[in-house]
Amino acid sequence: MAKKADLLARAKEMGLDVSVKNTIAQIEEAIASAGTKAAPADEQTAPAEVEATGETFAKSGKRSKKALEEAEADAEKEARKDNEAEEPVKKKNPAPKTRPLIERRSKKYRDAHKKIDKSKVYPVSEAVDLAVQTSTTTFDSSVELHVRLDVDPRQADQNIRETLVLPAGTGKDVRVAVFGEDDDVKKARDAGADVAGNDDFLQQLDKEDINFDVLIASPKVMARLSKYARILGPKGLMPSPKSGTVNADVAKAVSEAKAGKVEYRVDEAGIIHLSVGKVSFGAEKIGQNLDAVITSIKNNKPSSVKGNFVISAYLTTSMGPSIKIAL
Repeated sequence: MAKKADLLARAKEMGLDVSVKNTIAQIEEAIASAGTKAAPADEQTAPAEVEATGETFAKSGKRSKKALEEAEADAEKEARKDNEAEEPVKKKNPAPKTRPLIERRSKKYRDAHKKIDKSKVYPVSEAVDLAVQTSTTTFDSSVELHVRLDVDPRQADQNIRETLVLPAGTGKDVRVAVFGEDDDVKKARDAGADVAGNDDFLQQLDKEDINFDVLIASPKVMARLSKYARILGPKGLMPSPKSGTVNADVAKAVSEAKAGKVEYRVDEAGIIHLSVGKVSFGAEKIGQNLDAVITSIKNNKPSSVKGNFVISAYLTTSMGPSIKIAL
């Protein structure tokens, strides 16, 4: 009964509504319940412990020693991140800077490039002289014309394709072959054809023996060449009426091919690329060929194209710097 009396006295001090009628278990439960409500949230799990330093920690919760140490470590980690973000990152092995393209060229090219003012559009005559001066090769370089046109090659009337004979020739020894009937073969040989034949020429194609640069055929026998399209087509040797290589007058076609007949057409980007001679021709002959090509291009302007037909044009030599020209 002494224990019950002590519990009742304690309950009375806490202001609990208990009496002698309550059992010891009920009184203990009431005291425990009242003590739990009164304790702070982080002290409900266990009483505080005292370190040797005199600082008080909870055994668990936010005020426990472990929780406080973790919070302090997180704060230090965030401080280190802030300091690292303020300091510039130093790479151990920074990548070397890429040199400009002109600096990676040969010495001859750089010297030739210095002679050209890239901000200037040169007249044709001046550009031809400059192209001859800036040739950088030890061999006889070709002089090339590159013209960008305001056309859409997907449109049939704007897919420009033409042939012409260069007044000064191409500077190349063109090997011409002719496939035709017996009388055409004789005329072709008299005109200077390198290869001419009928059935014997087809036997040569069967062996895929291609020893010519241009193939000319008469319209009468053109159908017999269709089976060789897989051989001739990829090499650009298949005769075509548009290029003038399917011709009833084979002698004339041979003479034109030997004299320097060339074909040009726009590529998918609407650009014409064409060789107009060799550096060894000199400025005068190159200028004659260039004038003929420019005139031909201008004459083939489609009626559907309005405004400027030529967007830009450049003259260059093999492996040499380009020169912008005014057309």
